[in-house]
Amino acid sequence: MRILIINGPNINLVGSRETHIYGNMDYNKICDLLYERAKDLGVSLDIVQSNIEGEIINFVHNARDKYDGIIINPAAYTHYSIAIYDALKAVLVPAVEVHLSNIHAREDFRKRSVTAGACIGQISGFGYYGYILAMQALIHKVQDGLK
Repeated sequence: MRILIINGPNINLVGSRETHIYGNMDYNKICDLLYERAKDLGVSLDIVQSNIEGEIINFVHNARDKYDGIIINPAAYTHYSIAIYDALKAVLVPAVEVHLSNIHAREDFRKRSVTAGACIGQISGFGYYGYILAMQALIHKVQDGLK
């Protein structure tokens, strides 16, 4: 099974920005832990990050016919990117939306996700472990034939 993790704007600064919200674990360390866990789960994993909406859309488009699942943390684009929503709907690759913080316990504008409606589920508030939960969920969904 092949999974693509797509991280949006400012995720590359995790570990140094707003550590009271996102924790102090460095982004590269999180990626290393996710690669290790994917290996344990028997999953081929790629991780990409961009601060640019169009690049995120291209990552989604390029996942078509290449990946069995997408895990996406659209970050701030979560709240207004219809373009990312449309891309996720168009590629027909099951996706799970992940957020490091609990977006429902934060500012009002963060409680609404435009992109979650294009995903099979959303996980928020568990830090980097949310990505692991998403990998496990995608494995089970794909094995059950529920694309």
